[in-house]
Amino acid sequence: MPIYIYNSLSRRKEEFIPLNPPQVNIYTCGVTVYDESHIGHARSLYIFDVIRRYLKYRGFNVKFVRNITDIDDKIINRAKEIKMDWKGLVGKYIALYKKDLEILGIQEGDCEPRATENIADMIKHIEELINKGFAYITDSGVYFNVRKFKDYGKLSGQGIDQMLSGARIEPDEAKQDPLDFALWKISKPDDPSWPSPWGQGRPGWHIECSVMSQKFLKIDTLDIHAGGRDLIFPHHENEIAQAEALTGKPFAKYWIHHGLLTINGQKMAKSLGNFVTIKTALEGLPDAHAADILKDFFLRTHYSSPIDYSSEAIREAKEEIFRFSKAAEQPPNIVTAKDNSKDNSENEHTEYVNGLGDSFKSAMDNDFNMPQARAALCELVRYCNRLEDRWKVGHRYLFSVIQYTKNMLRELASILGLSLNSVNEHDPKWGDISLTNVLSNVLIEAQEIQKKIDERTKMRREKRYSDADKIKKELLGKGILLKDKEDGTTEWEWKK
Repeated sequence: MPIYIYNSLSRRKEEFIPLNPPQVNIYTCGVTVYDESHIGHARSLYIFDVIRRYLKYRGFNVKFVRNITDIDDKIINRAKEIKMDWKGLVGKYIALYKKDLEILGIQEGDCEPRATENIADMIKHIEELINKGFAYITDSGVYFNVRKFKDYGKLSGQGIDQMLSGARIEPDEAKQDPLDFALWKISKPDDPSWPSPWGQGRPGWHIECSVMSQKFLKIDTLDIHAGGRDLIFPHHENEIAQAEALTGKPFAKYWIHHGLLTINGQKMAKSLGNFVTIKTALEGLPDAHAADILKDFFLRTHYSSPIDYSSEAIREAKEEIFRFSKAAEQPPNIVTAKDNSKDNSENEHTEYVNGLGDSFKSAMDNDFNMPQARAALCELVRYCNRLEDRWKVGHRYLFSVIQYTKNMLRELASILGLSLNSVNEHDPKWGDISLTNVLSNVLIEAQEIQKKIDERTKMRREKRYSDADKIKKELLGKGILLKDKEDGTTEWEWKK
């Protein structure tokens, strides 16, 4: 089955055909390390981790590069604000960023290059752009001439006039056009700087990604370039201009952009007092399940759509991960009084479980539709619990099917980066989830069904067929199908 991706460049869903299959080269914009990573970063990191995992699952050889911006106006200003050496600031927040990745169970990139370690390559790229007539030198640095690049605006779908009205323009009287952007900035006294043919300075933000993506993936055209929707213009637009002006080749074949995150319907900002770091988001959640709970919250919305973070949404995710994790555990070794073992319906159950696996893959093949993939997991959990209901009242032949279903659940969950660790029933961080009720509901329900069946069997023996039919209809209304035989009702199943 082919994979289809919504390509921001073409504005339509396209079949995913990498340039040199099975090799897939992916670049995604990483963090700027001037503060702790927040839950918006967590969503971005998680989404592209899942996409990477799924492509590997589908047999692709994925090389994944995610940069670290370790020199930027924000870093310089923050270091001055707290009176800290900028290198110390960067080192501190890179360490915290990597700790966040570890806690979230998100894999590091195959390369995570730092901007400051690749400045020589950026200078070379800028020199070639100047030689080709796409860039010019001013007293304040080097700028890219956007009007020289005829395709400028093709990613954002904007004309020059639209961009002028909506852009965050960097003020500089030396610029030939307000839209022209900095490739190299001459540094102020005492600011971080590196030597260049144009004076002591540092690279502009946009040039970092163009250079490092092509350098570390060792190609001119990426298979996938990914990032947040807020980066389409000007960052990704400028990346395209810088790269394609030099190579004359498409910079990336597919562009994937995720939607943004809000907090209780508001944009996240420190000034609003709603800035939620990854560390803060995970506090108060069960330690072994905290990352899964945050991920389940992200899975409920398609990656391309906006998502709103709230305590209610996290509560729902917590309850769901509790159910998922309990279903993934090995069934207890219960010796039952009856053994209703039989028959050849094991194959039917296995086929249904395989069908849910196919539904998962179909969802992911359709532009990585994670909410639909998650729905397949929910059905696996429901079906596994129903099989365990029957097993606990005597249908011991179902044990292998239950194991098969749990293995399928764990396999698909791992593609979504869910660990589904065993539940510590005494962890107070589960909060208002009624552990006793949740843990006993499965067995209680199965016992109640068996009581109804026994009651109905007695009615049939007494030829009270009308009363017996009422019980059958009552159970059918709850999704329970009874199978009558000459010697009574010894089997039942949940309707699919």
